[in-house]
Amino acid sequence: MMIGDGMDLQLKGKKVLVTAASKGLGMACAQLYAEEGAQVWIASRNKQQLEQAKQTIIHQTGNAQVEAVMCDLTKEEEIKQLFAETGSIDILINNIGGPPAGAFDEFADQDWQQAFERLLMSVIRTVRAAAPSMKDRQFGRIVTITSSSMKQSLDGLLLSNTFRPAIVGLSKSLSQELAGDGILINSVGPGTMETDRIRDLYQPAQIQQLGENIPIGRIGQPDEFAKAVVFLGSGANTYITGQTLVVDGGSMKAL
Repeated sequence: MMIGDGMDLQLKGKKVLVTAASKGLGMACAQLYAEEGAQVWIASRNKQQLEQAKQTIIHQTGNAQVEAVMCDLTKEEEIKQLFAETGSIDILINNIGGPPAGAFDEFADQDWQQAFERLLMSVIRTVRAAAPSMKDRQFGRIVTITSSSMKQSLDGLLLSNTFRPAIVGLSKSLSQELAGDGILINSVGPGTMETDRIRDLYQPAQIQQLGENIPIGRIGQPDEFAKAVVFLGSGANTYITGQTLVVDGGSMKAL
């Protein structure tokens, strides 16, 4: 479903990189960018799922400008190789799966270090790689897909509750530092979305029950989340930067 009807998102000819895009919300964002005519690069650790996602996006959008490259975002050298392959990009969509759940006394130093590398350092490294060429062109859009835990802590998700807000702090600081170079940076967190993971965890009746506890009356669809990400990460966004947006159907009670 295109979101550009009546609005020029200025994405034709733009090069977009979406990480963790072989399925779920990352793939939904990549597909919407492809629908809008962008040149899309998708990255993931799973070669088979990545290639399937590429072919699906091409088939469903008719946009053949979709490339796929394997990358483990916890490894600095693989991130460097990713950007060596993509070259200069206009738009970076940072997405990575969350850390394991658990309470404070269940985590050792190694767990904290892995979450740090996975959630925070991956964003630092991708922005470090993408920003120089964006500065040269005086244009860039960076959107980091986080979690609602960036605004409201979630029970049992201590690692996420710690590092997601850190990403927000980083993004806010970078938004101020890079705004003069035409680079706009925002964070978007999903509420409960009907992804493969949700369908694997819950029966249809349970998914419906989840939706009944959301003010809007249902759980969200990946393309609804993608619309927010793609707008913020487009040329149509000219004045929104340093912000945090939760797409959750009104679930969050925090201000």
